[in-house]
Amino acid sequence: MPRFLAVYMMEAENVARFRRLPKSEQDAIDARGVQAWAAWEAANAARFADRGGMVGKTRRVSRDGMADAANAICGYVIVEADSIDAAARLFENHPHFAIFPGDTVDIMPFVTEPPQA
Repeated sequence: MPRFLAVYMMEAENVARFRRLPKSEQDAIDARGVQAWAAWEAANAARFADRGGMVGKTRRVSRDGMADAANAICGYVIVEADSIDAAARLFENHPHFAIFPGDTVDIMPFVTEPPQA
């Protein structure tokens, strides 16, 4: 079955806006969001080729060396679906942006096969 990389995106200003909320509001959003995310994961567990995870600060490597960098990537998951549209439908109304301050989930097909064990 085709595999797709789903990348959770969140702009820094949306994280900052969330962090400016009163702690009680942040906690309420977190509680509701974590529960909804867990329900989403349970409902779609059969589609996960790799459950992925959330990621932290970026270290960028280029021909010029290494440096701290910023981007909107905050996590990923690898899903299996019949098509990119089917993969994208898995993320409609996802808690990442329906509850949490996330912006989007970008879905990309893998164009190479995974290594054979």
